Amino acid sequence: MKTVFINCSPKKRFCASAYFLGLQRLFVKGEKVTERLRNKSDHKRILQELTNADRVVFCLPLYVDSVPSHILPFLKEMEAFCRENGLRLNVYSISNNGFIEGNQSEPLLLVLRNFCERSGLEWGGGIGIGGGVMLNVTRIVFIVQVGILFLNIILSGVREGNFLPVDALKNFVEQVLTLAFFNLGVFFYTIKMGIAINKGNFFGKKYTRILIPSFVFIIFADIFFFIISIFNGGLFKGWLSKKQPD
Repeated sequence: MKTVFINCSPKKRFCASAYFLGLQRLFVKGEKVTERLRNKSDHKRILQELTNADRVVFCLPLYVDSVPSHILPFLKEMEAFCRENGLRLNVYSISNNGFIEGNQSEPLLLVLRNFCERSGLEWGGGIGIGGGVMLNVTRIVFIVQVGILFLNIILSGVREGNFLPVDALKNFVEQVLTLAFFNLGVFFYTIKMGIAINKGNFFGKKYTRILIPSFVFIIFADIFFFIISIFNGGLFKGWLSKKQPD
């Protein structure tokens, strides 16, 4: 059984879709192929991978309550390709969004379900994930924590001859458990959908989110997006930049 995982994020690196797709891969058996879908040049390559596949997993961000615009041309080509070649794929999806509620992704999942009905494919369902950007940050924080742990081990060994600093290890475990707690809903549903994918069963629509209180999420999200706006067209590149006349 072959499963094609398609990362539909337009971002080149550190995207949330890659994180969730990587998690889902862990719980799917058989041959696994991961593809990136960012522009038209990727269409032909991905369609060729589908010719001998059994299952497809789309992982994509929610843009304006629906599928990102660069995905729509591919879906049109995929519909025609599947009809011409008599493909009967099982299609699943993981959608992440910047809202706290996972069910904000319902319109996107409905688009993919309608696509499957029109293309003669088997819609298997999907997961809607709220707070996707913040959950992706937990992955980065985990990597940083691993680096800090190794640094503490080296410093402790050099200074004190102790290459097993208990306090540093204890702090690391506490940090990892905290990050894992935030991701519990995602872990639970990717495991369940992995079981459904392996059996070729219908999974349905399931929604989850980062496990923190909504008011805490809103505070950190506001801070995060304010910082992003400053360095990507905000204070330094947008507010104070020279304006061209209309």
